[in-house]
Amino acid sequence: MASELQGITDDLTHELAGLRFAPPVTHVYNPLTYARPAWDAYTARYGQPPRKVLLLGMNPGPYGMAQVGVPFGEVAMVRDWLGIHAAIGQPEVVHPKRPIQGFACPRSEVSGQRFWGWARDTFGTPERFFATFFVTNYCPLCFMAASGANLTPDKLPAAERAALFAVCDRALRRTVALMQPEFAIGVGHFAEQRLKIALADSPDVRIGRVPHPSPASPQANAGWAKLMDAALAEAGIALPARR
Repeated sequence: MASELQGITDDLTHELAGLRFAPPVTHVYNPLTYARPAWDAYTARYGQPPRKVLLLGMNPGPYGMAQVGVPFGEVAMVRDWLGIHAAIGQPEVVHPKRPIQGFACPRSEVSGQRFWGWARDTFGTPERFFATFFVTNYCPLCFMAASGANLTPDKLPAAERAALFAVCDRALRRTVALMQPEFAIGVGHFAEQRLKIALADSPDVRIGRVPHPSPASPQANAGWAKLMDAALAEAGIALPARR
């Protein structure tokens, strides 16, 4: 079934390649192109449908998926816990303040460390986690301003958002149709809202939200794992006893 995810990825990247973004966006990275070997390894190993729960992030972080091609892709977690290591290429145009170093990147992506650390501490092995969950992002693009600042998709001008969201909605619906989840859970408010819009005609999928593990969130900084446990329990998703 990994080939079906690869087909969704092929179509998504083809459609995204036709989009253009004006300032303040100056650079756009798509790790589904230059980091495709890592993404393909991730989906081949952990993307076999069906999955009970789809967890949806927003878009790649500059030190996470932008580096290693895996959602919430903190380098050490992807390499050492998920067991994925692949050659990473380069975006067509690289921002001098945001180099792509792949698995040699020395920066730790806090959101990814928290996210996969929670999965490891709760389930022990990736196989146990992915028996229930599949994790992907709504938008695979990482946007940067001239300063190197990270720009999230919700901050784009309305016309650019509309074109981008139309493409991402189609890919999301195809992923949901393939994975057949009982639950589709947004990691953060933005992802939850996109799920509600994209899956408006899919009443059998239960949509919910868990808090984002971003260090910009004071609540997450106070103990994100407990917030994640509580949010999933409230949604009706049972977890094993913490190891």
